[in-house]
Amino acid sequence: MLSRLFPDRFVPILFATILLASLLPVRGAAVPVAEAVSTAAIVLLFFLNGVRLPRDEVLHGIRNWTLQGAALLFCFGAMALLGLGVQRVVAPWLPTTLALGFLYLGILPSTVQSATAASSMAGGNVAASVVAAALLNLSGVALSPLLFALLAGSAGEIHGAAVLRIVSILLIPFILGQSLQRWLRPWVLAHRGLATFMDRTAIAIAVYVAFSAAVVAGIWTMLDTREIAIVLAVTAAMLALSFGGAWALGGLLRLARADRITLLFAGAQKSIAVGAPLAATLFPPAIAGMVLVPILVYHMAQLILSAWIAPALRPQGV
Repeated sequence: MLSRLFPDRFVPILFATILLASLLPVRGAAVPVAEAVSTAAIVLLFFLNGVRLPRDEVLHGIRNWTLQGAALLFCFGAMALLGLGVQRVVAPWLPTTLALGFLYLGILPSTVQSATAASSMAGGNVAASVVAAALLNLSGVALSPLLFALLAGSAGEIHGAAVLRIVSILLIPFILGQSLQRWLRPWVLAHRGLATFMDRTAIAIAVYVAFSAAVVAGIWTMLDTREIAIVLAVTAAMLALSFGGAWALGGLLRLARADRITLLFAGAQKSIAVGAPLAATLFPPAIAGMVLVPILVYHMAQLILSAWIAPALRPQGV
């Protein structure tokens, strides 16, 4: 029963992280220590991503320019505009930083492991899924902050300190991982379980620290039942529009069914693995926790939805 409700074991981990931050948030003198641990975890996360993402497969997969171009345009174009539109619609009814979280959700890249796993389960083009995930995440490290700054107006101003943090905490570790890929990637691939554990631990730490600051700042007193219901309803609508839009785009482009399935999951899913660390570099901790609420809800919901629809998409006998 639990495996059907939570097809990805990371979903209950995120629930537990939010609950722990709500009950036992980091306070006082422990805050700088927790932030330092979170920063170190983020550096490790992006270093491992740099080691793991295959450059050769990325270069080879670019030849399928229709599929990869569609994934890039949908993920960073259509989804960014959807996030912007949703932010403006909900702004009168939600706190400013929470409404901003829907725009932030829209500019994030796709997931890596879960999009590929869902594509494989649905009978999609797995090789193209790996390439799409790599391209979207490589692009997202640079594109996501730029899109946010462009679309968020004065709320999205990225100052020199934030740029320096993005470069030092996200880009440099990622580039270093890519440069050492030749020597380290075989070890990482041979120890997938350990690498996945390190990934998820880093994400959970970033979410815990950010959400702790939001709890201390009074997130649960600032949000009432009506506002929480709005977040859940709007996230559900975004899920329907994103998954439906990605599937429709694949049909308009007359992609092969396997490629259409790849576009569906690569285009419509959004990554908390990038979202949590990037929020920690762009926003003060108290603001980051509020901004992360939509992507936390969306991430959990997309994993459950993908696990439900992927088997239905798989051709019989495959």
